Amino acid sequence: MKALIAMSGGVDSSVAARLMIDKGYECVGCTMKLYENEDAGLGKDGGCCSLSDTEDARLVCWKLGIDHYTMDFGDEFREKVIGDFIDSYRRGETPNPCIECNRHLKFDKLIRRAELLGCGVIATGHYARIERGGGRYRLLKAADKTKDQSYVLYTMTQELLSRTVFPLGGISKTETRRIAEEAGLITARKRDSQDICFVPDGDYASAIERLTGIKSPPGDYIGKDGKVLGRHKGVIHYTIGQHKGLGIVQDVPLYVTAIDPTANTVTLGESGELFSDTCRVRNVNWISGMPPASAIRCGVKARYRQPEQPAEVEPLPDGGAVIRFDTPQRALTPGQSAVFYDGDEVIGGGKITRE
Repeated sequence: MKALIAMSGGVDSSVAARLMIDKGYECVGCTMKLYENEDAGLGKDGGCCSLSDTEDARLVCWKLGIDHYTMDFGDEFREKVIGDFIDSYRRGETPNPCIECNRHLKFDKLIRRAELLGCGVIATGHYARIERGGGRYRLLKAADKTKDQSYVLYTMTQELLSRTVFPLGGISKTETRRIAEEAGLITARKRDSQDICFVPDGDYASAIERLTGIKSPPGDYIGKDGKVLGRHKGVIHYTIGQHKGLGIVQDVPLYVTAIDPTANTVTLGESGELFSDTCRVRNVNWISGMPPASAIRCGVKARYRQPEQPAEVEPLPDGGAVIRFDTPQRALTPGQSAVFYDGDEVIGGGKITRE
C-alpha cells in the first residue's frame, strides 16, 4: 500500500517515515506549508514550518529514498486555525490551535490530498495508538505516557482512524532518537518545537494585534461584586487562572476568574473562586460515531498536561455535554478542550464553554 507521510522536519515524523518503509509501505513525504514566516514575525529560517524545516524534511526523504512534496495549505490554515485562534481570544476564551490544525488540516485536507496521490493511508509522528476491535477503531494513549498526544487527537472519526497510522505509538522518545541516529537522519538530535508555530515567542496578544492590526482596548478589572479594582490592558491578554502580569496590588493574591469581552471587563478573585465541579462542553466528538444513550462514568482531562479526573459526562441534545467532576477542578477554562478517557482509550471530547 502507498502511504503519505506528514513530515514537519522534526525527528518524530522522520522516524515515522523510516518505520513505514520498514513495514513495507511505498512512501511519499509531504510537508505542509501553513503560513508565511512574516506572519509570525520571523525571518525566513525561524520557527516551526520554516524554510529550514522544509529543507530538513526534504533531506530526510532523500536519505530514505522517497519522494518529497511541499503542499500549500496557507489559506485553510489562516481561516481554520489562525482565524479561530483570534476569534477565541476575542471571545474571552483560551484556544488550543494544535487541535484545530489536526481537525481541519492533518486529518482532513491532507487525507484528501493523499487520495489524489493514490495513497491509501497517511502517517504522522504523533505519539498515540490506533487499534481495531469489535467492528470499530479505537484511539489509545501512547505506550510512552510522558509523550502521549492523544489529547490533541480527540476530534478524529472512525473514517479518519481507518486511514491513519501512528508508527511511534508503541515506542519511547528515546527509541525514536536511537532509530534516527542509526538511520543517519539529520534530524536525530534536533530539538523539539514547544511553541505554537505561528506564535514562536509565546506572546499571544502581540501576535493577535500584529495579525489583525487592531489593538485590544483597555477596560476595568472588577471584583465578583462588580467593584472596579483597576484597569486591564485588553481582554486578549488574559486567561482564566492567570496571576502574573496583572499589574495590580491587593492585600491578597488575585487571579483572573472571568472574562467578559462584551462588557470589556476582567473579573479578579482569590484562588478559591477558581474551583468548580461542573462545566459544559460544546461540539462534542464521540469517536465511536454515536453518543452514549445516557450519562457515563469516565476520566476527563481538561488541559493537555493535566491528569484525567474522575467524572460523569452527560450528553445533551444540542451536541454538547455536561461534565460533573467528583472533586472541584481549578480554572476550567473556556476554549480549552475536555477530553474523555476510558482507561487508555479516548472516548471523545469537546470545548469548554462560558456558562
